[in-house]
Amino acid sequence: MATLYSTTCRSISYSLTPSSSSLSINGQNHQRLNFSSCIAKRVLPAKVSFHSRRNFHLNVVLMQDGAVATPVTPVENETPFKKLKDGLLSSVPSTKEIKEAATFDVNKDESTVSITVVGASGDLAKKKIFPALFALYYEGCLPEHFTIFGYARSKMTDAELRNMVSKTLTCRIDKRENCDEKMDQFLKRCFYHSGQYGSQQNFAELDKKLKEHEGARVSNRLFYLSIPPNIFIDAVKCASSSASSGIGWTRVIVEKPFGRDSDSSAALTKALKQYLDEDQIFRIDHYLGKELVENLSVLRFSNLIFEPLWSRQYIRNVQLIFSEDFGTEGRGGYFDNYGIIRDIMQNHLLQILALFAMETPVSLDAEDIRNEKVKVLRSMRPLQLDDVVVGQYKSHTKGGVTYPAYTDDNTVPKGSLTPTFAAAALFIDNARWDGVPFLMKAGKALHNKSAEIRVQFRHVPGNLYNRNFGTDLDRATNELVIRVQPDEAIYLKINNKVPGLGMRLDRSNLHLHYAARYSKEIPDAYERLLLDAIEGERRLFIRSDELDAAWALFTPVLKELEEKKIIPEYYPYGSRGPVGAHYLAARYKVRWGDLGIEQ
Repeated sequence: MATLYSTTCRSISYSLTPSSSSLSINGQNHQRLNFSSCIAKRVLPAKVSFHSRRNFHLNVVLMQDGAVATPVTPVENETPFKKLKDGLLSSVPSTKEIKEAATFDVNKDESTVSITVVGASGDLAKKKIFPALFALYYEGCLPEHFTIFGYARSKMTDAELRNMVSKTLTCRIDKRENCDEKMDQFLKRCFYHSGQYGSQQNFAELDKKLKEHEGARVSNRLFYLSIPPNIFIDAVKCASSSASSGIGWTRVIVEKPFGRDSDSSAALTKALKQYLDEDQIFRIDHYLGKELVENLSVLRFSNLIFEPLWSRQYIRNVQLIFSEDFGTEGRGGYFDNYGIIRDIMQNHLLQILALFAMETPVSLDAEDIRNEKVKVLRSMRPLQLDDVVVGQYKSHTKGGVTYPAYTDDNTVPKGSLTPTFAAAALFIDNARWDGVPFLMKAGKALHNKSAEIRVQFRHVPGNLYNRNFGTDLDRATNELVIRVQPDEAIYLKINNKVPGLGMRLDRSNLHLHYAARYSKEIPDAYERLLLDAIEGERRLFIRSDELDAAWALFTPVLKELEEKKIIPEYYPYGSRGPVGAHYLAARYKVRWGDLGIEQ
């Protein structure tokens, strides 16, 4: 169903099908509408079969003034046209019908979006989901008619929900006009319904409330499952059978973890598909919504200088680094069941790796991009235990402050061997990346908080200035750094001459610092992903075969770690991690880029 979005948020998008595109005519941007099954009932003649409706597409240009420009057709008295009109083209809607359909679909009074946050009383909902929805509303990105419902087991009134949500809402730093007024307007759209996650009756009651707010409009419904994975299926079953939309679309956002291994992930996917189609399931990985991860493909595919270098001929290694400067802090009960490999490496870092290493997709369509990511994952060698280092942080006293060990967390079982740090070397066995080590490192309670991609290029063959660098050729290595968080930036390390009469070389950065270059505040990842889910854009969500391929890489080594009860290497809280990570990198003649004097 088409929805009109403000130009302050994105280009006007009419999502009549999962994809839409724009084109330029005489220097002006116009939207291309893809008429498909979603309007078949309104514009196609009754005699067209269901199969025909599903596969029927007609491109129409919607001009800025609202006029519809249809393809030029031959005059009716031409013989070929008459033959076609009586045959194949008998089911094509007329220009009048197309205009009526377009008017209907972009009419703000005809449709509404109902967003239900399942697990509304949890930390994720309070800290991320509701603030992201408010930010979208503040930017004018949500449809004219929308309603937000919180659903959880906790007993709460609408007023209590609004009070809880209001404590986490903030306005853009660069836009504070009418902030309080906007908050009040947003909170008036927020309601609450208490119920059990496995109760069809409670979801039927929710459905009744949703219908009261939707009125006679076409209802589109989005469910965000901010709940533990063990109750995903119960909630999906009840939402699907008792609270799904009867006319518009119904979509479900599922939070990680998507299982613990290949078998549990496949079982979860199979169970979800009993109640939902694949295109209704939006598996969210919030790292894919990060601004710098979004910029990764732009950097590569729209800059001529990078694409020719993006291969084994010029790149020596790629490093994907994630570090947090705090421990589990009371979340150990959840974390201990998964560990750092499942929590960070198998999803966040592996997804970034796939985006980084994929071939040029046919288009920016979601399926084309996800197809290329799957090819990368299927080309990777299964991870071996010899290529993995695991660690766990221990107690450490620094500056008179004692920091606890992982097992000091009351929610963590005593004697737990769950790793809070892991480093791994992965390889992609294809023509572009054969032999290039992709090094991953992720850990908690380290010396800093950061997430970055480091691309170290090969040494210059026969470098005339080697003597100026001495034996440490790594100091002369060009390196591209994409800092995902915090303080987003992209910089390229190059060698240059220091001004003066002598020949002294220096290493400098060509630097794009986002905060200095752009005054606009960078949107939170959840804002982008929620907006994509509302618009039906699946590019940044994980497809089931992607998930299968990702688990196939990590499941064998995870089972081996647990079956052999591998003892992690202990490292002090606030340190740079286990020494074993350096030996792993050295085996492949790599030095971690984040540990040098010049980071």
